Amino acid sequence: MENKARKSSRFKRICVFCGSSPGKNPSYQLAALHLAKQLVEWNIDLVYGGGSIGLMGLVSQAVFDGGRHVLGVIPRTLMPREITGEPVGEVRAVSGMHQRKAEMARQADAFIALPGGYGTLEELLEVITWAQLGIHDKPVGLLNVDGYYNSLLCFIDKAVDEGFITPSARHIIVSAQTAQELISKLEDYVPIHNEATPKLTWEMEQQLGYTTKSDIAR
Repeated sequence: MENKARKSSRFKRICVFCGSSPGKNPSYQLAALHLAKQLVEWNIDLVYGGGSIGLMGLVSQAVFDGGRHVLGVIPRTLMPREITGEPVGEVRAVSGMHQRKAEMARQADAFIALPGGYGTLEELLEVITWAQLGIHDKPVGLLNVDGYYNSLLCFIDKAVDEGFITPSARHIIVSAQTAQELISKLEDYVPIHNEATPKLTWEMEQQLGYTTKSDIAR
């Protein structure tokens, strides 16, 4: 019989950003389920935005059903809107959106963005910016399902060409069309370090509530 022993990952927990809507294309929902399957196979726990609807609900329920720990971080004001029925796994209520993002970043070892809207983009770009500032070295992955993020990647490449984003900062974003390929790339990711301003990094850490850089850069 084929040996189906689970894989071993460098990551204990991955934070997934994704839409609170399922999207019109069924491939987005299939990608969420496939990502959840990969997390379970790699023995990786999930950190996410805490909702039980849309892609958030699909990925969290599938990871939970696969036996992995699920931590949802959600502002109290969004709980009536984004949680329906019984919550999945552990739900950590916070005071607002800034605390939500900081807590998800603190808990996770890497980040993956599925298709989503303004909220997903805002979360994704913030963790990319934190990496650019040297606040963390955690990999940031973009699951480019059916080319959903092609326009965003083109914009970022244009910003590199025009001198607004450095090539080393472009390296922060890891993209792939399937969850299996993306997680493999994140496992192999090595950050490129540039000289940073320690004062800026320290100020950002204080703003986010981190006492030391190691709190989020394990």
